[in-house]
Amino acid sequence: MSETPSNTLQYRFDGPEEAPVLILGPSLGTTWHMWDRQVPELVKQWRIFRFDLPGHGGAPARPSGSVTDLAARLLATLDAVGVRRFGYAGCALGGAIGTELALRHPERLASLALIAASPRFGTADEFRQRGVIVRTNGLDPIARTSPERWFTSGFAAAQPAITEWAVQMVRTTDPGCYIAACESLASFDVRGDLARVGVPTLVLVGSDDQVTGPAEARTLVAGIPDARLAVVPGASHLVPVEQPAAVTDLLVRHFSTAWQPAYDLGTGQMAISAAPAKPVLAAPSPTNPIAEIAPPAVRPAEQGGTDQYDAGMKVRREVLGDAHVDRALAQADEFSGDFQDFVTRYAWGEIWNRPGLDRRSRSCVTLTALVAGGHLDELAFHTRAALRNGLTPVEIREVLLQAAVYCGVPAANSAFKVAQQVIREETTPDV
Repeated sequence: MSETPSNTLQYRFDGPEEAPVLILGPSLGTTWHMWDRQVPELVKQWRIFRFDLPGHGGAPARPSGSVTDLAARLLATLDAVGVRRFGYAGCALGGAIGTELALRHPERLASLALIAASPRFGTADEFRQRGVIVRTNGLDPIARTSPERWFTSGFAAAQPAITEWAVQMVRTTDPGCYIAACESLASFDVRGDLARVGVPTLVLVGSDDQVTGPAEARTLVAGIPDARLAVVPGASHLVPVEQPAAVTDLLVRHFSTAWQPAYDLGTGQMAISAAPAKPVLAAPSPTNPIAEIAPPAVRPAEQGGTDQYDAGMKVRREVLGDAHVDRALAQADEFSGDFQDFVTRYAWGEIWNRPGLDRRSRSCVTLTALVAGGHLDELAFHTRAALRNGLTPVEIREVLLQAAVYCGVPAANSAFKVAQQVIREETTPDV
């Protein structure tokens, strides 16, 4: 077990001290115990390092709002215990951390396995909406629905103890750290960078994963040079828990045969060695995992420049949501197209992007101005934006009460009706 300075993570080691280090990274809402059934076999060859995300599993509640920061905290933790070179297997958010390491710190990484992972996890709206629900209702609604996202229905019914363990694992997570982790996934997008992943990579996915399924896995394989794909039948999102033997077998095969030699720090070159044999994965059968090589695919194009329009579009989507922005752009024609361009460049690329106020403060100002102007249509989608920017319903209520004093009671009365409806829609959990 570990002590955790503010820039590091809670961790544990298992296995012989002299063995090469293999890191196992957790999914959002889980703890290092999600890997318990892999450890007994893996410690025969590796020293296993597991860690908890901030606020998960009793770890200190020090929120981290980006995958880049989580990867930096992991490296600081490894530096503190003297680990320089390692293999890495991560599930979902843990996989995003592994991708970040491969892109930014390839000299530290010997081999990589991405499990239930994606170059972009859904849409930013989905994770910000989840944050809104947690702020308003706590983690209980998320906890109760976690088994539906994580396991197949047959497994959940047959394993009630594991299902309840999963629910309790989410319930005991710090809400603020959970919301921050959602923000990490909302902002994670490496679709244009996959070709730069240069370490041996296995992409592993459950055949029934409805969160980050085979389609997302094939996108990773198409983009990462020489990556290999393994599809595990009868498994959903938390595939290491649902099919532990299959996942363990695949990890042993991958890391036993695809361990890239370290860089020579003097020359910056890699030591010359025989190319490792490709893993020979089992043929399909009722009990063995299916492994297949994705067909050749066109890799995602490199993303465009970062001029004021691009910067504005990024902020506009983050604040208002993809669905709203897509509708606005779809409705633009030759007459209104220039206005959409103007709004994106000036309002979002210039004003909303200025460093003088954070987005919460800008939402407060915007709501007040819209009440004063009686712009109820815009008030509706900016109420949604305020929730995504981190304002709670209580804080939005206070903004509207303040506006009632300075903008007039009739204007605030209409604003309360609009905001009340939006907050009900946005904070009512799906059941």
